[in-house]
Amino acid sequence: MPIIQSLDRALSILDLFDERNRELKITEISAQMQLHKSTVHSLLKTLQLHRYIEQDAESGKYRLGMRLLEKGQLLLQGFDIREIARPHLQELSQETGQTAHLVVQDGSEGVYIDKVEGAKAAIRYSRIGKRVPLHSSAVGKVLAANLPVPELNRILASYHYNVQTPHTITNEADFRAELERVRTEGVGYDREENEPGVRCTAAPVYDHNGQVSAAVSISTMVSTVNDEEFAALAALVVRTADSISKGLGRL
Repeated sequence: MPIIQSLDRALSILDLFDERNRELKITEISAQMQLHKSTVHSLLKTLQLHRYIEQDAESGKYRLGMRLLEKGQLLLQGFDIREIARPHLQELSQETGQTAHLVVQDGSEGVYIDKVEGAKAAIRYSRIGKRVPLHSSAVGKVLAANLPVPELNRILASYHYNVQTPHTITNEADFRAELERVRTEGVGYDREENEPGVRCTAAPVYDHNGQVSAAVSISTMVSTVNDEEFAALAALVVRTADSISKGLGRL
């Protein structure tokens, strides 16, 4: 399939911006793209014209533009599951005091599509649109465990087990064993595997065809939630996921 080089480069520039690089100088973009500054300048001007990139008048640095937010909102509006799940996430968050999340799979990652902040929550790293690994997150494990075997095999064939903490799963054999446990128990856990001091529990959300379309989770601090309380929270997450599934038409 032929690739339009200029379009590929422009999209690659957008991918350079993330939580750690909210603003970039043209020299930084040029270096990371390995392109001449004049070429990068032309690409940035085109992206600016269409409001996908903005430039700070004082610093001269570039940042993502509002057009991306507009398009992102259109995408989110297409997720009917968010509208159905929202009241259940609110109830879960209010009952537990913890932050509740709704996550969908996108390739080899999960993506937060909704969250409700809990009154007791001490965890602020999650946000709508943020991506999470499959191997080190509770939601990722739930989503991966319910993939069709051919799709799971395709993803794992080139999957990178990035080490987040000393507790992170680091190889395919251990990951597959963990996924089998998730299938058997119907719930996924992240025991300080993605963030030190943070434990999460997640459960699958099924659509009207009986296919897993999302995962619900809550995040807790090890320092404030003991093992018994954590187990009780897992049961509430499963209950919430079941309620959302019924709202999606699952019998």
